[in-house]
Amino acid sequence: MISKKAKYAIKALKVLTEEFGKGPVLISYISAKESIPKKFLEAILLELRNHGILQSQKGKGGGYLLRIDPARVNLAQVLRVIDGPIAPTPCVSLNFYVKCDDCEDEVTCALKPIMERVRDANLGVYENTSLLTFQNLESLETKEISIGSPAVSGSDVGLMSA
Repeated sequence: MISKKAKYAIKALKVLTEEFGKGPVLISYISAKESIPKKFLEAILLELRNHGILQSQKGKGGGYLLRIDPARVNLAQVLRVIDGPIAPTPCVSLNFYVKCDDCEDEVTCALKPIMERVRDANLGVYENTSLLTFQNLESLETKEISIGSPAVSGSDVGLMSA
């Protein structure tokens, strides 16, 4: 599950994607449009700026804007900046690997292969969803997957309703 902070970051980036190429956007505008507490939003935007996704301009006419074309920013990048690892357990993380402290042998661990599949399914969605997706929401295909259904193949990874 993503954090409320990550959800707010994605909502703010949606607004900045809509305004891409039009100049800086005021924090107060984003806050009002997406119902995000202004102080919380300031911290989120600063974090995204410090990681090179946004840039800011001070003074009259200032605000925040995307530093990178929205087609080149995907949700995996945003979630890693805001929430850290995407993997459900640290032993399957691609960027933040840590051996699980309760695991004696990763090779024979029954949970690890399942967690790898969960990670890969999530990454398939996050890495293939750019900020431009927010401009074409009606074109997204939503698939429902029943609990206990077979694994989703790489070609079947789409947005799944939860």
